[in-house]
Amino acid sequence: MKKSILTALSVLLIAISVEAADGVINVPSAFNVEETADRMERILKKKGMTIFNRIKHSEGAGKIGIKLRDTELIIFGNPKVGSPLMKCQQSVAIDSPQKALIWEDDKAKVLISYNDPRYLEKRHNITGCEEVVQKIEKALAGIAKSASTK
Repeated sequence: MKKSILTALSVLLIAISVEAADGVINVPSAFNVEETADRMERILKKKGMTIFNRIKHSEGAGKIGIKLRDTELIIFGNPKVGSPLMKCQQSVAIDSPQKALIWEDDKAKVLISYNDPRYLEKRHNITGCEEVVQKIEKALAGIAKSASTK
């Protein structure tokens, strides 16, 4: 019993440290990069988000002779979500609009990575906006989960 509890705690601690390392949350995807990015884009549009750009970094790198594993960046946002956070602390605008990086690591694992709203809260010394940060945190987690799971 003790061994299984310790094992479960170890797995949980490893998962937590991987998911929020350096202010970035990494969510594993069950799909390849393009399909994950397509799914994410559909979900964002369905939720009323604006897609500002979708950058295929690996294609750009290929044009200059650099081989890069599949890597795409989706830049998106909605003033209804981002503006309240900027009102709390205007400097957070440098990290807005939101970005999601969909990429393949060196083990062929596909990840969706995005800035942890708690990291942004600390980085910009945001206070008195717990409800706004929680709303963004919940929205990003839900979008990433929907885009990455079958």
